[in-house]
Amino acid sequence: MQLYVDTHYASPYALSVFVALHEKGLPFTVTTLDLSRGEQQAEGYSRLSLTQRVPTLVDGGFSLSESSAITEYLDEAYPGNALFPADIRARAQARQVQGWLRSDLLPIRSERSTLVLFYAPSLIPLSAEAERAANKLFAVASGCLAHGGPYLSGEQWCIADVDLAVMLNRLVRNGDPVPASLADYATRVWQRPSVQLWVNQQRPPL
Repeated sequence: MQLYVDTHYASPYALSVFVALHEKGLPFTVTTLDLSRGEQQAEGYSRLSLTQRVPTLVDGGFSLSESSAITEYLDEAYPGNALFPADIRARAQARQVQGWLRSDLLPIRSERSTLVLFYAPSLIPLSAEAERAANKLFAVASGCLAHGGPYLSGEQWCIADVDLAVMLNRLVRNGDPVPASLADYATRVWQRPSVQLWVNQQRPPL
């Protein structure tokens, strides 16, 4: 398998697929694309990636873009550690969280890009709009974890935990105020070995 990611290893969506492949124990190679130079739009890559974005996974003669589609494919196509809960309702809830994180909270994603995770924190305070988005994030995350277990699905980790932890860590690791229980959760997921493999990648200067 071949996984295409961004040169700076900053894409949260590429991170999600990278973690999924390691959790599954699947061998793969990584190819980086310089998005600032438009390499994702080059003819060769655009033939592989329907959306001309990262990540894209190539598995033999099959290629697939969009991280949530890729992780679902990996979970259904390959044995090994489960990426999603076995219970159909818990699995649907995990996918619900993934879908929401990819379509909402734009002020947080804009003011606390993932560069704050892998390069340097932002010194600019959150805007009022971003604070409202943060409060919504805290309310949703607290509701999802209200069962008291360490992960979204209780005792069992799933790939949606990575996505939620990334969003929370945009604030936690930047030094913005985050409820202690959510900061602990985000840190716990961040310390997972498969996540740390991504965190510790060698990155070029910005």
